[in-house]
Amino acid sequence: MGSEPLTLGFDTSAAHCAAALLSGERVLAARAEEMARGQAERLMPLLEEVLAEGGVAWRDLDRIGVGIGPGNFTGIRIAVSAARGLTLSLDISAFGISTFDVIVARARGQTPAVPAPRGMAHIRAPGGGYALVAAADLTDPAWPPVPADLAQTIALLAQTAPACAAPPAPLYIRPADAAPARDAPPVILDDA
Repeated sequence: MGSEPLTLGFDTSAAHCAAALLSGERVLAARAEEMARGQAERLMPLLEEVLAEGGVAWRDLDRIGVGIGPGNFTGIRIAVSAARGLTLSLDISAFGISTFDVIVARARGQTPAVPAPRGMAHIRAPGGGYALVAAADLTDPAWPPVPADLAQTIALLAQTAPACAAPPAPLYIRPADAAPARDAPPVILDDA
């Protein structure tokens, strides 16, 4: 493969499963599948297909880039967990790349915006921090690229991430929609 680092980038933060393999800046393989659910079952086979298409094995990888969100709570956890497991088994580094970082790298000067439920959008607020705003109120937003391009940019940004970066962790802007049950726990009857 030459002296260029091999980087695998992937993302499941929205209704997709996407992956790309880069050798330096050259894309060796990229795949993306739209899917509302099933990313947990599809991610590892998709990654293996991308590696096979690129003509490399897991042991050939130098770095992993993973999308950390914002986005679907479960989808983010799937990708981040897979990346962290792969780093342990392959003894290589993984780098968490936010969708905001991808947007900024691709569309400079615009407000990076990530779609949120109910006509809303997550934005990176000027000066840091995040906000949830009505998508219709945004002027000249920059939205995430198509999933295959998202995965490619994640891999590209992972190549230049500092080696001392913390392990990937989900970027949650708001709490999960699910909540623990409010019902009283059931009474356990004694066998006696």
